[in-house]
Amino acid sequence: MSLAKAYAAHAPKEPLKPFTFERREPNDDDVVIDILFSGICHSDIHQAREEWGEAIFPMVPGHEIVGRVAKVGAKVTKFKEGDTVGVGCFVDSCIHCQTRDVDKEQYNFPELVLTYNSLDRDGQPTQGGYSDHIVVKEGYVLSVPDNLPLDAAAPLLCAGITLYSPLKHWQAGPGKKVAIIGLGGLGHMGVKIAHALGAEVTVLSRGTAKQADASRLGADHYHDTTDAQTFKTLASTFDLIINTVAAPIDWGAYLGLLKVDGTMVLVGIPDAPVPLHAFPLILGRRSLAGSNIGSIKETQEMLDFCGKHNIVSDIELINIQDINEAYERVIKSDVRYRFVIDMASLKNEA
Repeated sequence: MSLAKAYAAHAPKEPLKPFTFERREPNDDDVVIDILFSGICHSDIHQAREEWGEAIFPMVPGHEIVGRVAKVGAKVTKFKEGDTVGVGCFVDSCIHCQTRDVDKEQYNFPELVLTYNSLDRDGQPTQGGYSDHIVVKEGYVLSVPDNLPLDAAAPLLCAGITLYSPLKHWQAGPGKKVAIIGLGGLGHMGVKIAHALGAEVTVLSRGTAKQADASRLGADHYHDTTDAQTFKTLASTFDLIINTVAAPIDWGAYLGLLKVDGTMVLVGIPDAPVPLHAFPLILGRRSLAGSNIGSIKETQEMLDFCGKHNIVSDIELINIQDINEAYERVIKSDVRYRFVIDMASLKNEA
């Protein structure tokens, strides 16, 4: 066992605070990683505040992890000490499967072992990236391209793959018109990736405050969704819409912006059910779909793609001591566009 320093939520409504716990002794197929940077995802907040159902406390959040290999097990072949690596949203899958589904393992509930707020094979709670190190099976560790800045690469492990996966699955690329609803931590990654894939990209956002940012990130067009004329002007325009917002917006209105056979994909999760009339679907043979992160195989593909195109997140780097303030700012959408924790700041804790 090794003692880990971290910040943890100890109860749903309490601020995160310093915490120490024991990481497991590495097995022959494990990689020990010294964590350098950990991104803050809105899902960290949902889970730390027990907004998505029963949670395990104390909880160390964090599933956008970048670090360096400190030690490898005797049977590890992909990584060596000193390598720059990442860990994303899950650290094991197909626990009772005879064969691991490397293409769709992210949908293998309840077998998926999440990076935190989950139970490992030994029945112990997993703890995430707001800590100084982590022990992960080799098959769930990812290589981070050397040309990417490590702090800004951290959000690729969740925000990046969450957008890359549906864009690839629904074949965003040259000749396709793609709209991204919401220009936040997820949405800004969608714009960058869709642009790099060669699609014609439109941002749909409330107000015009982010219009210049949208253009800088690679959007070809920007439309204000508070203007009712937007939904008339853009009717039957898009092949694919990715909805990144967690607010309960009118899905029917946005479905009307799709061409015949177009698809709107949900990656944001509203807190409450969203009512939907059948007409927007039926009248255009349109589809409403969802997408959940990506497999380890696809996440590595995404990282390699981002390395090739020099894609990282726009970030604000913070110290771990500022985590509770950062949570409140995320809720207020007061960040452009992703917080990342410099885990070196954890050394300042007693």
